[in-house]
Amino acid sequence: MHTVQPIKDREKIEAMKKILRASSLRDELLFTLGINTGLRISDILSLKVGDVRNAKGAVERFEIVEKKTKKTRIVALNKKTRRLIERYLATERPNARNDEPLFRSQKGGGAISRQHAHYILNRAAKMIGVMERVGTHSLRKTFGYFAYKQGTDLAMIQKLLNHSSQAETLRYIGITQEQMDEVALKLDL
Repeated sequence: MHTVQPIKDREKIEAMKKILRASSLRDELLFTLGINTGLRISDILSLKVGDVRNAKGAVERFEIVEKKTKKTRIVALNKKTRRLIERYLATERPNARNDEPLFRSQKGGGAISRQHAHYILNRAAKMIGVMERVGTHSLRKTFGYFAYKQGTDLAMIQKLLNHSSQAETLRYIGITQEQMDEVALKLDL
């Protein structure tokens, strides 16, 4: 296994969405859901259509038991992600039953594989010129990186990612020593 990196450039994120959208809304949703929730790919791929809809059929938030930690997590969905899920279900999966995989393989009724998800994301990243290693875990790392850059408390990001220490979270989201040095150098009291 090779270490993958977060995608740290918003323009590249938007370019990836555009490339993925050209392939299918499913692929764009896979990427968008990952970078906006911080869920592991195993949890994303295990989602059923009924998991993302509430009892009234609306898309707002959902509850998941994480495969790795066995912890229950309530996942709030931002407006952009909710709209994309609704559009995907309406256009590409209009007759989907609640017990069907959200990310259904085109080669059968099951969910796409982790390997296929990696292929989808890696191909799109290469097409837009991302030079760093990108994989399915890049989605989760991108979520953490942008949450941090937007000023979210590191302890909160640590909790969302279920990390044991803040140092682990900083390493995980790709905060380098140079970036930490830059904070001290810019501080001119």
